[in-house]
Amino acid sequence: MNRCIYITLLTVLGFNSDSIAQSMKQPPRLVVNITIDQLRSDYLELYAPLYGNDGFKRLLNEGLVFANASYPFAPVDRASATALLATGTSPYYNSIVASEWLNRNTLQPESCVKATGKALLSPENILTSTVGDELKMATQGQAGVFSIAPYSDASIISAGHAANGAAWPKNGKWENSGYYSPANSLLQSYCRRQTVTHDINKSIIDLALSIIHDGTAGADSITDILNIMFARYPYTIETKPHTGDRMLEAYTSLDRNIAELVRAVEDRMPLERVLFVLTGTGYSEEEEKDNERFRIPTGQFNITRTKNLLNIYLSAIYGNGQYVEANYKTHLYLNRKLIDRKNINYSDVLRRSQEFLLDISGVRNVYTSLQLRLSDSNFIRNIRNGFYSERSGDIIIEVSPGWKTIDEDRNTSYTQRLGNIQFPIVFFGAGINHECITSPVTTDRIAPTIAKTIRIRAPNACTAIPLF
Repeated sequence: MNRCIYITLLTVLGFNSDSIAQSMKQPPRLVVNITIDQLRSDYLELYAPLYGNDGFKRLLNEGLVFANASYPFAPVDRASATALLATGTSPYYNSIVASEWLNRNTLQPESCVKATGKALLSPENILTSTVGDELKMATQGQAGVFSIAPYSDASIISAGHAANGAAWPKNGKWENSGYYSPANSLLQSYCRRQTVTHDINKSIIDLALSIIHDGTAGADSITDILNIMFARYPYTIETKPHTGDRMLEAYTSLDRNIAELVRAVEDRMPLERVLFVLTGTGYSEEEEKDNERFRIPTGQFNITRTKNLLNIYLSAIYGNGQYVEANYKTHLYLNRKLIDRKNINYSDVLRRSQEFLLDISGVRNVYTSLQLRLSDSNFIRNIRNGFYSERSGDIIIEVSPGWKTIDEDRNTSYTQRLGNIQFPIVFFGAGINHECITSPVTTDRIAPTIAKTIRIRAPNACTAIPLF
């Protein structure tokens, strides 16, 4: 078809030359995903006068900023947040409910990247594809996908199933998963040449820049992905004590890290050919406050004693037996084999347990596995999205805000907090214009946005729509 006729036809159909040019625009050569563990907007804004011009300030002033982001499930931790960012879907589909969960066979906690019966750390527990996986399939394996994080779970989960490699620090050295061999051999060579210093975030930058400077990422027309997670505190390997305001030190250090990374990438390729994505993990581990001193309502909820009381109650109804096998955090795991052997109706046990637990002090709500699997009401949607039947308990207890949960079996405790942690999503580079959008958005829309920008399919369980 004659080019003039083609353009005239497109114009008649509602396209103009600008939209044609946009559609023909080359996708980015490199996507740099930056996730900051426990990023908080209040701290980000508080220390803004101390930032340089090339880090946070540049991304926030020049990028597309979604100021009010949140995760569409609860509870959120590092691993479950990382999995959602990679897959574009919640634990209900990708199965990563937390960094650890209780193994129903051993009744012991296990890492989310430890496949049952296997020695290697791997992404096998992620039951959906990731953005990196889809990019690998779209390019017949030619794209490079690399992940670097301070923690093995975050590095492996963000890498996905088909990556070139994932790296994390261990005992002053870089560790890799043999799951990715031989594709991991290139990353292993970088890791062998570099050590991990006391400033883990700076070490992450150095390893990332090795991948970029050596032409491994972003060197050709095929899009590559580099996933990076920064620790909230700059000195996660405790060889240097912090001085003064720890958060000030953390955020000003992060600002320098981001500035160094952006400058180094921009030195290698035009900014129009790079997409930077920055966001947080949506939770925050804070030092426990003295609620009683300030007369804030509080109390103690003992999950171990609650488990024992429920066993006594169920034994009175169904006969002696250990009906609750174990507890982990606020999840209770029923002895399904015993219930089957006694020919007891499982749903009846759940209903009676729920009614009993709701009368215990400190219990705000109780959810059962059947309730979460069968209902999709708005009232429980966030809890349902954070549930996966093979990882989660049969009964999940929601403890009242401000109450301390005590687990005597594992000698742990933590205070329940349901308050929203505000953090942004920022897209920078790739010809994206600056704008600050204050309407609430959810992080499951990041993965399909990246997929659309680099012109591949979204991950296979992602139903969220792109942000732009």
